[in-house]
Amino acid sequence: MPTPCQPSGTLSQSWDASHAQYDGGTNQGFVTSKSGPAAMGYLTPADMPFTAALARTFPIGDRYFCSTLAQTYPNRRFLMAGTSLGLVNDTFSLALPPNGTIFDVLNRYGIPWKNYFSNVPSAAIFLPLLKDPKVAANLAPFSHFLDDARSGTLPGFSLVDPNFSQNSEEPPQDVQYGDTFLSQVVQAVLGGAAWAKTLLVWAYDEHGGYYDHVPPPRAVPPDAVAPILPAGSAPGGFDRYGFRVPFGIVSPYARPDYVSHVVHDHTSVLKLVERKWNLPALTARDANADDLLDAVDLQAKPHFLVPPRLPVPADTAAQAGCLVTGPGAIPPPGAVLPA
Repeated sequence: MPTPCQPSGTLSQSWDASHAQYDGGTNQGFVTSKSGPAAMGYLTPADMPFTAALARTFPIGDRYFCSTLAQTYPNRRFLMAGTSLGLVNDTFSLALPPNGTIFDVLNRYGIPWKNYFSNVPSAAIFLPLLKDPKVAANLAPFSHFLDDARSGTLPGFSLVDPNFSQNSEEPPQDVQYGDTFLSQVVQAVLGGAAWAKTLLVWAYDEHGGYYDHVPPPRAVPPDAVAPILPAGSAPGGFDRYGFRVPFGIVSPYARPDYVSHVVHDHTSVLKLVERKWNLPALTARDANADDLLDAVDLQAKPHFLVPPRLPVPADTAAQAGCLVTGPGAIPPPGAVLPA
């Protein structure tokens, strides 16, 4: 693409579009899917200088897949609960998984956590969580993350959400705003008082509708819940990963010049948390996931104990020339979010 602007109204990562793109394992359905020719577009390091430098400096993975061939909310449900409870589209869930979410487990074992958010927390995808005082007490504005990171007072586990309508890089958003947001998060951690004992995972929740040549492999079904498919939907199950997404590890103990070839998905983040605190798995998917630790060396002297210098993100004020708002998570009617 000639600019950091993304086309509006074409790119799609919906259940039907993703399965059309997968095309039975050929990955030849991107252009003929709803995404159309825009699926073959790409961005250069000049468009996202901070993200590109981060990927050149710290470990990344070339086998990190999203959890299911679907859009944002189903994949974020896998990140928080190891299952989407059958949901395949961007709707808020009125049900909770039988084993709860990672937030419930952390509360049960007294492990401090927070979901820092910009306009809506990921926890809201499971609507009943907003009515749980033990969950609501751990939702905090993004500005608190910046303060906590710099002061070294982040909790044991943090989930950080962008402004889904401006800097989540969802089409038609200008990706430079996402580059700036990632820079804010990473630089706050790198310059924070607790950097020496921090591990940060960054990843996209789904592929955005852009082309990938690697067919998603088979995956362990999370549970016995089948996809709840509207009439006429493409057939499929939760026994296959979605397309690959960008992913990286930022830590003093990260392996330099390392590209992980281990198969991961969003439930690998759950497995990492479970490994850290010896917690039970939520579903069969995270029970069988890899824990991401191949990207770090905890026995060696930390290579990045002195934080590396990374470039500033793109100057959005100087280069902005396209839509900067677009599809994203909108708080449901009646949702009460902390100030």
